[in-house]
Amino acid sequence: MYGSLSPEDIELVLGSQAVGRIGCHADGITYVVPISFTYDGQFVYCYTQEGMKISLMRKNPQVCFQTDDLVNMANWKSVVAWGTFEELAAGDERQEALNKLLRRTLPMISSERVHQSATWPFTNIHAESIDGIVFRIRLTNKTGRFERSTQSALL
Repeated sequence: MYGSLSPEDIELVLGSQAVGRIGCHADGITYVVPISFTYDGQFVYCYTQEGMKISLMRKNPQVCFQTDDLVNMANWKSVVAWGTFEELAAGDERQEALNKLLRRTLPMISSERVHQSATWPFTNIHAESIDGIVFRIRLTNKTGRFERSTQSALL
């Protein structure tokens, strides 16, 4: 069975995943890149370093975001959303975003790129001491699809 996700299912997928992809475009360059994230019902929050995606999003803050819940090739859910990049350079909003990123559920083994500090995730340090760029994407439009199969995999 193939179909569209309900608004509630879209929210469940966004709230349960840790890795998504950002699509951005500026200066004739289109760039799609994976990134770890957390979602609070309105914003996708991310942590990164200077690079192409940040450069492009600063020039054109209109982005596309995608994540999926893949069980196998016959059982999956995928969400595509559009929104606006907002860099959180300092202050309470940056601290709040970092706190949300620290509280998210992650797989047992995670990449060093996900860690905001050398002592991550066991830290109470202030946001200003964490290097890197914190940003959020204000989601303005969301859609989702799914496929569900009851067939057993061939052995």
